[in-house]
Amino acid sequence: MKKTLKISGIQLFPTTDKEKNLSKAAMLIELAAGEDAKIISLPQLFNTRWFPASIDKSNLELAEKEDGRAITFVREVAAKHGVVLIAPIFEEDDGKYYNTAFVIGPDGNIIGKYRKVHVPQLPLWEERAYFSPGDLGFPVFKTPFGNIGVQICWDIFFPEGFRILALKGAQIVFAPTASAFEHSQKKWERAIAAAAHANGTFIFRLNRVGKEEKQEFYGRSFCVGPDGEFLEKPSGSSEGVVLAEIDLAELATVRNEWVFLKDRRPEEYKEILESTK
Repeated sequence: MKKTLKISGIQLFPTTDKEKNLSKAAMLIELAAGEDAKIISLPQLFNTRWFPASIDKSNLELAEKEDGRAITFVREVAAKHGVVLIAPIFEEDDGKYYNTAFVIGPDGNIIGKYRKVHVPQLPLWEERAYFSPGDLGFPVFKTPFGNIGVQICWDIFFPEGFRILALKGAQIVFAPTASAFEHSQKKWERAIAAAAHANGTFIFRLNRVGKEEKQEFYGRSFCVGPDGEFLEKPSGSSEGVVLAEIDLAELATVRNEWVFLKDRRPEEYKEILESTK
């Protein structure tokens, strides 16, 4: 029996004006909700410019607490439209800083949050200068529309997170990214398609857009089904709403045909924990 659901990713070009970023996000969320999307994700660090392109201690002032302006705002927007929102921001909590995605329920309450576990330190992605590794593990968020997980950008290339989420019951994993240099797009596509198929989950990758001082984010958001196949071609590179209609009943069908989870041999995987190289 089909159980169809519309989900959405927002392609956004944030600027240095955080209030304008919030207003633009609200407008695009309204458009997605108007298309009957029930779960909507914003891109990585949706309310700020891409400050990790360089190391500057003054950028720590961009961080916000859970009860700050950004999350308070998106909670109101979620309640207004009766949707689930994933809102990734630069979070400050008790003197520590994280790259955090908040999951907001359709009543405007915070269901929970995921803090990015795998934090890169690369030219133009100087993230360890700002973010501590996530300390909340890999939570699955039970929403009225389905069970969802989150993996943020660099997390995508580490298969362990997706496997844990699948074993804990995630049906859809949202992957907010900040990927520039479009020649890398195929690598993201392959990694996500493989993770979706290996774990029998839907994965929605959504990317920032826009030309900033040092790089240009190219969008090309997409959703992959539990068989690893694209539901639609990747989107373009402009701001807007990317929609996907999924059938949650497909999860059981695919997992019965491709029994990867059933055939796992966890007792043989001890070397993963023992190896430090």
